[in-house]
Amino acid sequence: MLDGVSLDQLRTFIAASDQGSFSAAGRLLRRSQSAISEAIATLENQMGVVLFDRSARYPSLTSAGTVLLADARNIVDNVDLMKARARGISSGLEPELSVVVDVFFPMNRMIEVAALFRETFPHTPLRLYVEALGGVFQPLLDGRASIGIAGPLPDCPPSMSSEALIDIRFLMVASRHHPLARIKGIIPREELARHVQLVLTDRTSLSAGKERGVMSPLTWRLADFYAKHHFLLGGLGWGGMPLHTVQNDILHERLVELRIDEMSAGGAEMPMTVVYPKTDPPGPAARWLIDQLKLCPEMAGQHG
Repeated sequence: MLDGVSLDQLRTFIAASDQGSFSAAGRLLRRSQSAISEAIATLENQMGVVLFDRSARYPSLTSAGTVLLADARNIVDNVDLMKARARGISSGLEPELSVVVDVFFPMNRMIEVAALFRETFPHTPLRLYVEALGGVFQPLLDGRASIGIAGPLPDCPPSMSSEALIDIRFLMVASRHHPLARIKGIIPREELARHVQLVLTDRTSLSAGKERGVMSPLTWRLADFYAKHHFLLGGLGWGGMPLHTVQNDILHERLVELRIDEMSAGGAEMPMTVVYPKTDPPGPAARWLIDQLKLCPEMAGQHG
């Protein structure tokens, strides 16, 4: 009998509970009170439980009805969600948007855009990967992500298209207790080479043989961006970080910017790009996300 339960019956059950009476549910659904009462009675017979206590003037949920009402809502909500997704897919909207983001990209900005995305595409789930270096491209090459936000390393694979996004500011820092922090003015390259440089390393082989900004033969390589940040704070070496990540540390003098030859005060600009497979360009939701991420010129002054 349970196989015969229909969505219409469940919607009637929910309406009767929400409206507080069968007559009010009938007005909402444009049916007679008797039709609502009959539909509820049929549902009760099919389920083998009493959903409403009818002993008072207005029907009230039984304990069983309270439990099953939550199930009814979940079923109806899931069916409505499936219908909305089907409409989106039939119109070309992605059933899910998978994005892989470089750890250097300001996460606050991504959160702002993700909040708008949820409002604009409420039925399109967002899957987010956060990776570094070649880890940004690997999910794209594997087909696990639709678009990526990448830094300058490694080189964009030939199978990918790219679009300029924003520039962020990248600077060299060390703990205020580090010997390099005591040097005033421009720090000679030979002095940098005497101290351990903390370098973010690639989990993939995509940037093998290519390095940028490595100035010391003494390197500690970390595959985790946040570990690198904490190692810097702990005085275990010096290294490069995005300004937006360490701005608060510099403000509170936990870290000090290192003035290095050929790098201006405040750091150097690092371009961030949007990448995606040439054979699978962004759909409507992905294109919207890309356009929103580009709408942040103020970041060039704050972060870039």
